[in-house]
Amino acid sequence: MTPAGPEDVPAEFVRALRSLRGVPVRPEVVLDEVPGPARIAPYTAALTAEVRTARRSVAAEDLASGRFVVLYDPEGQEAWEGSFRLVTLVRASLEAEVGADPMLAEVAWSWFHDALESTGVTPHAAGGTVTRVLSQSFGALDRREEQTELEIRASWTAWDENLGPHLAAWATLLCTAAGLPPLPEGVVPLPRR
Repeated sequence: MTPAGPEDVPAEFVRALRSLRGVPVRPEVVLDEVPGPARIAPYTAALTAEVRTARRSVAAEDLASGRFVVLYDPEGQEAWEGSFRLVTLVRASLEAEVGADPMLAEVAWSWFHDALESTGVTPHAAGGTVTRVLSQSFGALDRREEQTELEIRASWTAWDENLGPHLAAWATLLCTAAGLPPLPEGVVPLPRR
């Protein structure tokens, strides 16, 4: 449960949240702040994201979506092996032939590690799942095409309160799952305003 007033929030948690401000993400990524989950940790914060073909356009196609959650327990938690735990979710629709690939789960999990590595983050006590969902419609809905959705859930412990690189890694993972090509070497996204 997050305390009511900012005077009750530990300075370490405030600094961690401030480290998320201004993290550059690609223009296709739209971030929004949402309430953090209750009862998991004494202090929480969360962001949602959509990767879209055009930023904030009603006509834009959603390529991927997800959630980035910061959990903080000043006392630490044994299962976390630390005080800060990051919990992420990434969802993306895939082409049917990609979704049928038997190596998809291993490849998607490698995207998680590659994204963290690209920002210099070494995940501590990392774990997660990769789920593939194939939806086939019947009856009145049988005209719909088969849909394949990929879901990557991961959590890991941050060594310190600088969470900016962790957010950048999650944004990279979202873009990879969305099928966006990597940015050319030396090109970086502009910081958010």
